[in-house]
Amino acid sequence: MMDRNEPLDQIKTRRDSALRALATGVPYMTWLGIRFDRRGDELTAILPFDDKLIGNPALPAIHGGVTAAFLEVTAIIELSWSAMWEDLESGRIAPDAAVPDSLPRLPKTIGFTVDYLRSGLPRDAYARARVVRSGRRYASVHVEAWQDNRARLMAQATGHFLMPQP
Repeated sequence: MMDRNEPLDQIKTRRDSALRALATGVPYMTWLGIRFDRRGDELTAILPFDDKLIGNPALPAIHGGVTAAFLEVTAIIELSWSAMWEDLESGRIAPDAAVPDSLPRLPKTIGFTVDYLRSGLPRDAYARARVVRSGRRYASVHVEAWQDNRARLMAQATGHFLMPQP
């Protein structure tokens, strides 16, 4: 359990550092520009718009592969974040991007199904994932992405993952 005497700014710094370390495990995420907004244990992925993301300039629309990658990365980071949360809060682990051995291994994708619900417009996109089931070996995650209105989803996906073994 978290040390009740630990200052709030140290708790925030530790959590932010752990999330940054986790996110560095996916280089493609950096290239796409994906980042995460963290509020407590809740993560929202943000895909800032960039012209390189356009797949169909006639519309223009974000490439479907970019949308799928955004959803998959969101699922992997959420799954890893939720799996390490208790160990992070108790102080049993302290991931640091500068110390490769401190980084948790990421889950491996077994299957990932995307439902494209509308074209991704040339603007920022957001996504949130929810872990449906997480066991020692297997996990299932549902992800939703939107742009201006969370009720009008751009895409959603269901992913199945092999959990890393200690």
